[in-house]
Amino acid sequence: MRPAVDVFSEWADAGKDAGMESGHAPAVNEILSAAFKEMDSSILERGFTAVDAGCGNGWVVRMLSERNDCSVAIGVDGAPSMIANALASDPDGMYYCANLMDWSPSEPVDIVHSMEVFYYLKDIPDMLRIIKEKWLTSEGILAFGVDHYAENEESLTWSDKVGVRMTTHSENEWKTIVETAGFDILRCFRAAPSGDWPGTLSFVARVSN
Repeated sequence: MRPAVDVFSEWADAGKDAGMESGHAPAVNEILSAAFKEMDSSILERGFTAVDAGCGNGWVVRMLSERNDCSVAIGVDGAPSMIANALASDPDGMYYCANLMDWSPSEPVDIVHSMEVFYYLKDIPDMLRIIKEKWLTSEGILAFGVDHYAENEESLTWSDKVGVRMTTHSENEWKTIVETAGFDILRCFRAAPSGDWPGTLSFVARVSN
């Protein structure tokens, strides 16, 4: 099995990142819409701050930055070519090429978003604890989606096809991981289902106090 960041860097070099953007957009839009409905209005009024974890070519960062109620949007990804593509499209944007487990924003943010990233990590619970303790404000929101999960049978062959290690969890296991890491789950749903596609397993959660 190869490191995921190497595979995704090659995909970025081959231009496959554009397809990832178009394929994930419907689910991401649903996830972010649900997250902003849960966010305190005072945060939106002053301008929210955000990090996209595993930002790829930066398309979610650019989308967030275009909102009038966004004050800062940051992208971080471990694949060098993905960050290179992000900076090529958005030279003034804030993008960091780093291991997610080792990086943290200079100041805590209001929302951390992530799409199709967490199951590639070796220690998902630790990543979520890091996000809670080092990335988010005390009222911060974590909003993420995964397409690889136990109930999505089609996804169970992806690891062998792509040649990358993926950790498989059921919906209930994901719920336990999120709650144990110190979050209250506000919403758990399947985003953008279509035909035989069951949808993206999606979570919107707030830091527990």
